[in-house]
Amino acid sequence: MTTAPRLFRATGDGRRETNAATVLRTVLDHGPVARRAIAERSGLSQAAVSRQCTDLVQLGLVRELPEPGGGGNGVGRPQIPVDLHTGESDGPLVAGLHIGVPSSTFGLLDLRGRLLDRRAFPHDGLAPGDLPSKIVQGLRAFLDGAPRGRRLLGVGAALGGWVDPGTGTAVRHASLGWSGRPLAAELARGLGDVEVRVDNHARAVAQSEILFGRPEARRSLVHLFIGNVVDAALGITGVVHQGPGSGAGDVAHLPVPDSTVVCPCGRSGCLEATVSNTALARTAVRRSIVPWPDAFLVVDAAAAGDRRADRLLRERARAVGRAAALLLDVLNPDLVVVTEHASLVNPEYLEEIRGAAVDHSHVCRDPERIVSPHAGTAVLPVAAGAVVLNPLFRSPLAASVR
Repeated sequence: MTTAPRLFRATGDGRRETNAATVLRTVLDHGPVARRAIAERSGLSQAAVSRQCTDLVQLGLVRELPEPGGGGNGVGRPQIPVDLHTGESDGPLVAGLHIGVPSSTFGLLDLRGRLLDRRAFPHDGLAPGDLPSKIVQGLRAFLDGAPRGRRLLGVGAALGGWVDPGTGTAVRHASLGWSGRPLAAELARGLGDVEVRVDNHARAVAQSEILFGRPEARRSLVHLFIGNVVDAALGITGVVHQGPGSGAGDVAHLPVPDSTVVCPCGRSGCLEATVSNTALARTAVRRSIVPWPDAFLVVDAAAAGDRRADRLLRERARAVGRAAALLLDVLNPDLVVVTEHASLVNPEYLEEIRGAAVDHSHVCRDPERIVSPHAGTAVLPVAAGAVVLNPLFRSPLAASVR
């Protein structure tokens, strides 16, 4: 695998970069597509589309397909379609790294956000201070096995807690014991000459939905992430909100009606203390559903027919639905995307979330507005890759020259 070439940087008043982003987005949405159709769909002139396609081809982001398409009556120049460069032998790739609490996941994606390869990296029991260097070792080994001759455009890392993507800092991750950790710089030093970007995993999933998910996500969405960490993200007109210091999305202490679980903050009924994987696993052990605290064992037990595990997962789903109702009433987005493992593997739990949300919301009567991520169980490595792909699609000329 090779790194991206250092090509020219866009100059001028920004229109060239904006036009390039418009063309690339149109190709993502409609490719393979002829230049004339790009002009019709985007509102750009055919001359502007032709210039931007030339630039994007030179950067290796777009390719002309070998066969003519849509020529119609055969009169005039054939309409050669273009598409994102996802060729199996030479299409560029991005790497995605999701940093979890008991384990992390490595992924390799093409420009359409399709997961081509993945690998789990368990690190339960490893000291938090040693974790970045160990992750680098594992990720380098993973990338060494990637297809030769395909450029690596960058590495995106997604993790829970408070993350500042502008500085590449894990501002606060209580479960890992990180505070003010310069994570992007640590990863970049270990990986060598490759761009590394980091972001909160709830925002990363929101970026992934805006890029590759349902069209409604580009208008407005709220993403609610339920794992060992519980947090959220808001996207409006294709932009994920960060807030001052990139601190937006902390919903750990959102109140859950009827919950009496005591939170470490001293209050009762906080969202994370009620529905997190940690809380679920502890309850499952207390009820003798599983022998040790592991949320995935609970999901497996329910799938194997354990009614107690099923009831517990439905309890959590309804609590998640009540939290979704609060977010719906405050923000009224087109979509609420919920990342929660049980509902990813069994749609019955998504229906529980939807039912509780609609029952408790004052503005939402359509359960179809509450959805699971488009990538399904591959949501986390795909979202991590979107941390790199999102700025690429926003500024393809600038992003491709780093």
